[in-house]
Amino acid sequence: MSHLLEVRNLSKNFGGLAAIHQVDFDVQEKEILSIIGPNGAGKTTLFNLLTGILGPSRGKIIFQNQPITHLPPYKINRRGIARTFQTTILFEELSVRDNLLIAYRSQMRSRLWDSLLRTGRLRREEEEALARVEEILSFVDLLAEKSHLARNISREAQKRLSIAMALVTNPRLLLLDEPTGGLIKEETGALMDLFLKIAATGVTLCLIEHKMRVVMNISNRVVVLNHGMKIAEGPPQEISRHKEVIRAYLGEEYLA
Repeated sequence: MSHLLEVRNLSKNFGGLAAIHQVDFDVQEKEILSIIGPNGAGKTTLFNLLTGILGPSRGKIIFQNQPITHLPPYKINRRGIARTFQTTILFEELSVRDNLLIAYRSQMRSRLWDSLLRTGRLRREEEEALARVEEILSFVDLLAEKSHLARNISREAQKRLSIAMALVTNPRLLLLDEPTGGLIKEETGALMDLFLKIAATGVTLCLIEHKMRVVMNISNRVVVLNHGMKIAEGPPQEISRHKEVIRAYLGEEYLA
């Protein structure tokens, strides 16, 4: 597999605090990579750096062989990286379908004059948007809820909607920040099936995840952070036996 994303010597300091310190790792085409570590390890900060929400103090980020280190978030999204957030962010007073239409807007090229003049480009893009939204709603099994307000659907459906809002932008790399947080076992299992379904379409997944059931069952590789530094990387079963990972995160009782 070839490198889709390359992270080299990436660091982020907040005053005297090193939230991320000289982190190196790659994400391969069409794999599922999990990033784990204790609270405060720097996982979400890492995602914020990869998506341009934060700028790095040092290091570089290369996506599809092109540097994206200092690009703004909207340009990184257009290059093919999309994400969800640890706290599900939705337009709660809008319908499920309208949430996706807003997310898709970042992919449209029409501007103010197109809207004022109702140009052919605008009409064409609106038709494309509606078709793409219907396609993604069907893919994530939310078609029946498309007219419901986002605040009125279940927590698990809201998780699916946030993933759908990322998918509608046609990403090559999908970053998921604790996507199963707050869900019960059955709901977590349903989302695991969705992750595998997404991966089967050729989209590469990188997820921050605390539930080891998820990590061990769907990941091709695992990267472990602690205090902003990478302490281990490898296949799930290898990581589960790594002494430093057990000490820092899994707990000594993990293999007891």
